[in-house]
Parts: sequence; structure tokens; C-alpha cells
Amino acid sequence: SGIKTAFCIYKEPGLMPGETVVKEGKAAILFPSANEVFYNPVQEFNRDLTCAVITEFARETLASRGVRIAVPGEKERVVVSLSDEMNGEERDGRTEQEQGKERQEAKEFRTTSVGECCEDGLRVLEGLAASGLRSVRFALEVPGLKSVTANDCSAKAAALIARNAKYNNVAHLLHASQKDASMLMYEMRGKKERYDVIDLDPYGSPSPFLDAAVQAVSEGGLLCITCTDMAVMAGNSGETCYSKYGSVSLKSKYCHELALRIILHSLDQRANVYQRYIEPLLSVSVDFYIRVFIRVRTGQATVKHSASKQALVYNCVGCGAFHIQRMGKRILQGKHMKFSAATGPPVGMNCDHCGQRHQLGGPVWAEPIHNLEFVQKVLAAVSGNPSRFGTSKRIEGVLSMVTEELQDIPLYYVLDQLSSTVHCNTPAMLQFRSALLHAGYKVSFSHACKNAVKTDAPAGVLWDIMRCWEKSNPVKRERLSETSPALRILSTEPTLQACFDIREDANPQSRKRHLTRFQENPQANWGPKARAKAG
Repeated sequence: SGIKTAFCIYKEPGLMPGETVVKEGKAAILFPSANEVFYNPVQEFNRDLTCAVITEFARETLASRGVRIAVPGEKERVVVSLSDEMNGEERDGRTEQEQGKERQEAKEFRTTSVGECCEDGLRVLEGLAASGLRSVRFALEVPGLKSVTANDCSAKAAALIARNAKYNNVAHLLHASQKDASMLMYEMRGKKERYDVIDLDPYGSPSPFLDAAVQAVSEGGLLCITCTDMAVMAGNSGETCYSKYGSVSLKSKYCHELALRIILHSLDQRANVYQRYIEPLLSVSVDFYIRVFIRVRTGQATVKHSASKQALVYNCVGCGAFHIQRMGKRILQGKHMKFSAATGPPVGMNCDHCGQRHQLGGPVWAEPIHNLEFVQKVLAAVSGNPSRFGTSKRIEGVLSMVTEELQDIPLYYVLDQLSSTVHCNTPAMLQFRSALLHAGYKVSFSHACKNAVKTDAPAGVLWDIMRCWEKSNPVKRERLSETSPALRILSTEPTLQACFDIREDANPQSRKRHLTRFQENPQANWGPKARAKAG
């Protein structure tokens, strides 16, 4: 079941004439009038998830600076260092001297709480802040911050941000800024001025801000980027996508994951110009937008690997089979890595399965789009403290699916598309997944699509399984066009005998536990709001 996100507009004493208050999380945000409320309640999930991610990032970053963060509602953690956590049994097996030393080390950590200005804390920038809701929530809900800069190019927005900071008693942490977001980041790209966290949540595409962002974030710092121009990124205008992100999008069933890989490619390419590179921590496609959380690091040697991390995508226009072609090649020779141009293409002029032609998309990021260890920490923190966020159940569902995804397999097929291509009934998802497992392949769902089949099985195996399924669910061949992909695929005998007996491991834990994995439409007209008026 989906989470129905609710919010309230309040009239409270002490407000200026016409002012309205919207409450979300711990924040209460003022708007000049009920008609000027630029607030989308569906994005509460985005803001909750961002608070959760920045909290874990702060826990990890500040532990190395000798600072421990105190999160409201969270049981106290004995061990602060994230790389060193151990369970109770291991701790009990240590000598008293060792345990005493550990307690002494724990005492040496300074503790910081939400709302406090931490001298060794994170410097956060929200580049396009509008009302300042997100920044106010950071100041009220995320411990370990030194400062939050909420910037907007609009004078009216900057004044509103300053008023909201004062209204929420966070003016000591949150500073309003009125500048062009790119210019502000360019000004702060010196090593001492860089921000530890930069959050960009624009109306539409973030592409104009990415060059500045990859320079203005600190070493190992966190970029949180939203894209809402999904029509462009999902294949409606491949040429427009190329002009914004340096990548051609494709109309395909895997378009939502492809969009994530397009923005990651764009970020890495822009970072490479400055001898920097990206490490994706979490990449999600939800509702009407995508959101990526990445670390940015510097290193000329690692930047050399970037070409081999990108790939072109060959997509068959007939049956939807796809192939990945890496842009570069790297081979370890002794202690040294040798780089060379990739060889290809991985397909012939026509598709081996249906005889149709291929479309070419990309380049896209072809490496893992999540850091599993980091995601599991965020998931553990949210599920262990469910009252912290209004959308905790959905965060738990989405992150659980993310941890179950095959990390090293780019893109996915969709079961409905496979059966639609050959014009037969659709097998049950568990039957199809079981058939892949019986054949010796790995398979997972994807958080980005309900009926996704992410697998290391080649397309030929998928079509063999569909051929076996069709034999017990026959299609009337006389109704198929001689040139159709369906007839071409079904005219070939399968080379494997598919077994559709249900396997226990075909059903992942997130599905067994009925977690909130996909949101139903929470309310009428729930998509992106109209662009805010200039002022």
C-alpha cells in the first residue's frame, strides 16, 4: 500500500497579515499568503530521505574529526567509528583493559546535537532554496552542522528564508543568501571555502549548476542532486538530453534507471575536467523525479579509470534486447593498470533474436549506482527510529529494494514487455524469476520499476524461457505478421528447458514483508508544481 502524505496549513497568532504556516517534519514554514504557498507535499519523501542520508554522512565524516552526533529518538551507539562497529558478543570477549581503553576513546569524542553549531561540523549549501523549508529542516533535524546556507536568486525568496530561519529559531545556523547559485558556488571553490554538502533541487534540469557544484564541494563531500525533467531523460527528446547531459536518452522500459545513469555520467564527466571523480552512494527513481547522492573526490590516477566506467547502450527497436558497450578498457598488468580503447560493437547490424535494427544511446554510467554499505547504514538508522520521519515506511521499503538489487548489472527487462513482444500470456513473476534461478543465473527486482527483471542472463536465455512458456500457453501463429519480432522469436527452438517450479529464493525479503516499495498516487494533481514566480 502507498503512503498518503498529509500536510496542514495553519493560521497562528503573531503572524503578519495574510501569512500562512505549513508544517513538515520539525519545521514550520511561513508563506506571505495562502495563494503563494510553493510547497509540494509529495516531495516530503525527498526531504526525509535527504535528512537521513546527510545524517549518516555526518556520522561518518565527523567520527574522523572526533565528533559524535546525537540523533533524536536513536538509541545511543557505544562505538562511534563506522568502520569499527562490532556486536555485543565480540565486545564481551575483550579484556577489561581493552574495554576500558574503548570507553576512554568514546569519552574523547565530543557530542553534538541537533540545533547546535558544531565547530568541526558540516558546511551545507542549498543552492535553490525557495522558501527555505529544506534548509530549516536540516538545521532542526540533522546534528553535526556548522552552518547552512540557503540561497535563492530571488530577493523575495531570500527575505522569506531569513524570516523562516528566525521563526524556527535557527538563525544562528541558517544564513539566507541572494545570489545566482552557480556564481555562489564558483566563488566558494577554493579549498578552504568549499561546502561539505551541496543540495540542488531545481525546477527541471540541474545541468546549468553541475560544473560549479563539482568544484565547490569539499574533498569527499556530498552532492545531493534532483532532476525533474524526466520526459527529456526518459527518451522523449534524446537530442535535448544530449545538450544538457552529454548523453542520448532512449525510449525504453528501463528508462528510469537509464536516467539515473545519465546524470551520474554527466556528473563524473564534469568532475573529471578538474581531476575529480564521483562515488555514487545512493541513486533513486521515485514519483516524477530522480535523486542521486554522490561523493566527490580528487585523484588524477583514478580519473583515468573514468572512460571504462561509461558505456554506450545498443537497444533493439523490435524486441527490446539491449547490450552494453564500455567506452574504454582497463587491464591490470602486474602492478600497473593499462588503459586502451574498447573493442566492439557487441551486436551485429541486426538483432540476433528478432532481426530488427538497434538504436544507440548513451554514454551512461555503467558502474554500480549505490554504495551498499552506506545504504544499509541509512536503512538501519531509519528502521530503528521510525518516528523520526513521516515517510519512514516508504524509505525503508525503497532502501530495502535497493539493497536487494544486483549491483553490477546495468539496466533491466520488464516482464510485461517480454510477454507482449511474443503476444502471449504473462507468467507469474515468481515463476519467471524461478526459471532464471533454475538455469543458474542471478535475478533481482529494481526499485525503479514494479515488474523489473534485473539479471545477468543474456537476452537469448530470456527469450528461451519465454519460448518454453509459450509452448504451454500457445500463441496463434497465423495471427502474427511474417516480419514481426514475435514470429521470428517463436520460430526458433529453445536451447534450454526452462523449469517454472517456484523456488523459495525467488521471492525477496522486501516482497515477503510487504514493505511499501512503490507509492500509489497520494492525491489529485500530485506531480510537479508550476514554476515559482520570479521576484
